[in-house]
Amino acid sequence: MIKQLVLSLSVMAACVGAHAKDQVLNLYSARHYQTDEALYSNFTQQTGIKINRLDGRAEELLERIRNEGANSPADVLITVDAANLAVADAWGIFAPVKSKVLEARIPAHLRSPTWFAFSTRARVIIYNRKQVKPADVSTYESLADPKLKGLVCSRSGNHPYNLSLVAGLVAHNGEAKTEQWARGMVANFAMPPRGGDNDQIKSVASGECGVAVSNTYYLARFLNSERVEERNLIKRLGIVMPNQASYGTHVNVSGAGVIKTSKNKEAAIRFLEYLASDEAQRYLAEGNNEWPAVPGVKIDNEGLDDLGAFKADTLPLNVLSSHLVTAQKLLDRAGYR
Repeated sequence: MIKQLVLSLSVMAACVGAHAKDQVLNLYSARHYQTDEALYSNFTQQTGIKINRLDGRAEELLERIRNEGANSPADVLITVDAANLAVADAWGIFAPVKSKVLEARIPAHLRSPTWFAFSTRARVIIYNRKQVKPADVSTYESLADPKLKGLVCSRSGNHPYNLSLVAGLVAHNGEAKTEQWARGMVANFAMPPRGGDNDQIKSVASGECGVAVSNTYYLARFLNSERVEERNLIKRLGIVMPNQASYGTHVNVSGAGVIKTSKNKEAAIRFLEYLASDEAQRYLAEGNNEWPAVPGVKIDNEGLDDLGAFKADTLPLNVLSSHLVTAQKLLDRAGYR
């Protein structure tokens, strides 16, 4: 009898082990950073849950999940920018998540009932030291001042990074004032919007533009670069953390949520909880030059340290998201495309 019991327990243990070993989490990822590879490998080593990853642009992945419907194999979507997370919410893609771990570790303004931020980046003003004075670009609102006519460069107003920033301005200043600001921005353009944040950095450093806006992790990459020419390039720039005397610098996120049709919700939540761990938070900061979403996590990143401490806007991201449609409409009316 005892032998049979031992045998049964052994079989059960083997089955559980095999189940954990064979478990697969289907991750749709719009984070295009090679440094994330180790992040996912560590999760598999700790849990035995393999990650089957599909990479793509956020809009493509969102459309794919919507088109797949109930047959979607996706368990988790991880993406950048609150605008993309808001679209997922609006389309009913995410499932509500209850997790004491996530609620305890992720600040309330960096989460919603269906998704959680796991890293943050600030959208800051960069200027050419020979063309612009820092006092003239201390706020986002100052970029529309006529004194900067012919000096402002920007990526497309349709890009999620700018949409989120403008949605934040709507929340703080109202629609009418923000549209007036957008028209001022357009009047100040040195050229039509084009390229990404790296292009804005290079254009300002070369003097092609006098001022632009960039996410901090692009700047930290240059500051941390092993290439002398890239470190020298960043020295030509001044960096302003905007709106320190008012609501603070706009902060955006990378975040993730569990897909409503997931067949592996337990594993999916476990993955989100892993992303909130100190280990994963440090890796996000040190691997891709982003700040942890979890307060108090100590990081070692000289580029981020060089950017210095600043007052961040704590506008809840779900409030910001509620103004995205308004932001897009006013940008279109202003000709900021």
